[in-house]
Order: sequence, then structure tokens, then C-alpha cells
Amino acid sequence: MNRSPYGIIGGLKMLAPLSVEEERRLHPVIQRGREATLALAYDAELDPVTRRRLLRQRQAGQEAESLLLRATCGLVRTRVLERGYRFGNEDLEAAGIEGLVNALRRFDPEQGTRFSTYANYWIMKLVNQAIQQQAGLTDSEMRLILRLQKLERVNPSKRLTKKDVAAALGVSQAKATEVIQMNRDLSSRRFEPTDFNEVADVKQSTDKGDAPSWVIDELRRLCGDDFDSFWQYTFRTMSIEEIAREHGISRQGMTKRIERCRRAVRESPEAASLQEWFRQQ
Repeated sequence: MNRSPYGIIGGLKMLAPLSVEEERRLHPVIQRGREATLALAYDAELDPVTRRRLLRQRQAGQEAESLLLRATCGLVRTRVLERGYRFGNEDLEAAGIEGLVNALRRFDPEQGTRFSTYANYWIMKLVNQAIQQQAGLTDSEMRLILRLQKLERVNPSKRLTKKDVAAALGVSQAKATEVIQMNRDLSSRRFEPTDFNEVADVKQSTDKGDAPSWVIDELRRLCGDDFDSFWQYTFRTMSIEEIAREHGISRQGMTKRIERCRRAVRESPEAASLQEWFRQQ
């Protein structure tokens, strides 16, 4: 597979994104490589032939993981740009790459989910954490700002009043005014050099409640084969046209599929929990 670099981000050479088929071909190689790594680590009595075979499998798995990682680096660039910061902000890039690497470590190829789908959550999580720390915001303040920004994206042509914001966020009008001002202050930092010298290293939480596994499992159950499409559309990692083209169907057909997923989510016994999780993103 001959791919030319698309630039450097976080010290990694970016490659062109993989197709669904190319990524799926890597999954068994990655899985065998991980199994070989465990076998080499825990069995010191391996015969030379078996050891050489496992070493080859481990090397192939590591190369496949590296390819998958570098071919998904463009998602970090997209997320950083989407947050409104100029590309070239090394600290935001580093946070996004850390999220990408952590996602790769936790990624289970046997689940059938695209890596970019799984990685998107962790990239956004760590980029937002880096922005939060830079701006000196608390967790609750950052959550409210993110909800406000999501509200603005949903209603781009509407001028939101503090009453609108208060009702949407479930806070008082005084708190809504505070959130609006914090969002403005954060927005003023966009497209300007930033100083992350005081930011501590961002570490991924080991709290299971932090991870989206329960969300992914429930959405996979509800959406079935359309889970990837629903996730990509929901988090705007691909346009509806791109998703439709990838599946070889019309835009209208893909829109109907995604709407079926949305209806299934709304009618799910877990609807309240799912909607609350999405609302906080």
C-alpha cells in the first residue's frame, strides 16, 4: 500500500485515510500481533521456530497499528480546526494525538466498529480538556460552554437570548449570562498563539463512567449495521453525502437510514441516558 505523507502532526507523518476495506484488512493483523505480544511476554519456554513466528506476527501487528494511526491523524487536524483554533497549535495537536493513541490501545477490532468512529470521542475529549485547562475553566463550566456551542451550531441563524440559553441549559438567566461571557472569552482566544506552559499533562481517565463503551454498545444494538453511519453523522466527522457515497447509496437513502437510527434512540428505554450523554458532548 503506497501512501505519501500528508504532513506532520504531533511528530507523526499523516497519511491518506484508509477505506473501510483497507481498515478491515488490518484488523486481523492487529489482533494476531497483540496475541503474539502476550505469548512472547508470558511464555519463556517457546521453541525457536515458534518464537520467530510470533516475533514476525508482533512486528506485522505493530506496523498495521502504525498505519492505522497515521491514516487517522487527519481527524485530529479536523477536530482542532473545528474548535476554531488555527492548525499549528502544537499543544492542541499533542492532546488530540494522545487521544488518538489512547483510542488505539483500547480499540477492539473484533467489535466491528471503524477506528475513526471510536477514536473521534477520545480526540475531542482530550482536545477539549486541553482548551479547558488553557482557559482555566472548571469541568462544569466547560460542559456548559460546550452545550452552548452545540446549541449555536444547531441554530446558526438564530440570535440566542440569555432566556433561550437559560432554558436550553437548564440554568438561571444570571448563570446563562455568565456562560455566554465565558464562551465569548474563549472564542476571543481563537486563531491566536496560545501558551500551554502551565498546562499539566492530560491523562485519560480510567473511570468506566468516562468511557463511551455503554453508549457505543447501546447504539450498536439500536442501529445495527447503520451504527457507523449514525455516529459519523452525529459527530459531523463525515457529511451525509460522504457517508452515502461510502455505502454506495443515495443521499436520500442514507438520510432515511440515519432517521431510523434517531427514531430508535428516541424510543429506546435508555433514551434519557443517551440524550443526556449526547447533550454533554
